[in-house]
Amino acid sequence: MARTYKRAVERRIRLKVDLRLCSITGILCSLDLLDSNVISSASVTSMFSVSIFILTTAKIAFQLPSTIAVRTFGPRIWFTFITFCFGLITLCTAFVHTWRQMIALRVLLGIAMSGVYPGLTYLQLRFPLMQTGQVIVLATGSIVNFGLNQLNGRGVLKGWQWMFIFQGAISAFMGIMTFWWMVDFPENAHQSFMFLTEGESAIAALRIEKDRGDVEVDPFNWKKVLKHGKDPKVYGFCTMYFLQNLVSTSLSYFLPIILQGGMSFSTNKTILLSAPPYYYAVVPAILSSLIEDKFQLRGPIISFNAICLTVGFCMLGFTDQVTIRYVGTYLATGAYVANWAGLATYQANNIVGHFIIRQPEAPRYMTAIWISIGSQILIIGCVACFPLYFYLANQRQRNGKKVIEGTEGFRFTYWVTKYGKEFIVCIDSSS
Repeated sequence: MARTYKRAVERRIRLKVDLRLCSITGILCSLDLLDSNVISSASVTSMFSVSIFILTTAKIAFQLPSTIAVRTFGPRIWFTFITFCFGLITLCTAFVHTWRQMIALRVLLGIAMSGVYPGLTYLQLRFPLMQTGQVIVLATGSIVNFGLNQLNGRGVLKGWQWMFIFQGAISAFMGIMTFWWMVDFPENAHQSFMFLTEGESAIAALRIEKDRGDVEVDPFNWKKVLKHGKDPKVYGFCTMYFLQNLVSTSLSYFLPIILQGGMSFSTNKTILLSAPPYYYAVVPAILSSLIEDKFQLRGPIISFNAICLTVGFCMLGFTDQVTIRYVGTYLATGAYVANWAGLATYQANNIVGHFIIRQPEAPRYMTAIWISIGSQILIIGCVACFPLYFYLANQRQRNGKKVIEGTEGFRFTYWVTKYGKEFIVCIDSSS
């Protein structure tokens, strides 16, 4: 009887956490993604520059300090601050007059955005749901941008200026709401506005302590940092994140440019046609996550999506018919979005993806096509190598020669059992 009651309480706590976290984290990450939507929509109307490069460089440089700040100040205070700053800076971007002003604001924007992904995915245990919300908002953003572009010339403002004003105002408002909406870490969750009771907070913290033993934060230690810095699989996963982001960054920023410069759509059609591929991407994203979780199949699903992405880029690069090329954007977008949850707990953006799409190569953009195809082939290669590494590590653990990840009894998950046999088929090294 007591066990049944305990399970019911834990289930109620999980539901509360999921509803609050999935909603706010999905919205905040969507605001981060919408910047690429707005700046790319602006680029096909009147302006675009190395500001993308500057923004990403600032984001990378400040990701670690911002992630540390989440623990120092707490999620509610920190995300309220950076989201409000993000909105205010975006709003100011609508009124720039020189490229120097744009660069300065993009640096500040990159600093404000640097903590969004690392910090929120540290809290987020339901990444696929958050991801689905992001994609839906991103797709809807393209339709909103289409409407805002119709305001071109109203109030002496251009269409791209209205886009920045709208997103900036929404982001600043959400920053204020975040203070009451965002929840704190489990041990302090009862302090959040209308969330868990003190007893429920203690139960949530106890569950995490039993699972991972890290409710209490370890003091910063360079020895631990260097230890993980010597771990080869860290660099293997970093390589896959980089290759994945090489494609996702280029598509998210340059899809409108591909549609206009590569397929000769008008400005309004370009902005409008950027939305459907992202709505479609929700389907493969959810299906991939469900299959991965149900059957514990990481590697095969990642490889399948990489193949789909390769086929999509082949359709973009090696055919002349516009319909086939546009369908290719669906396949490529759906595949890279589906691999987000499979490849990363969080994603660190890279600066190379911004440069593989070169305007002089329109309408085919062959450099981007070949680099994107090559990146997916390399991902498949990495996926094939990791299970062997995990298998050998588990064998050493079974023989008492190694303690994996400093945790007694921990083993990598790399196989499923079928008819009494073991197959090396998946990647999952969560500890």
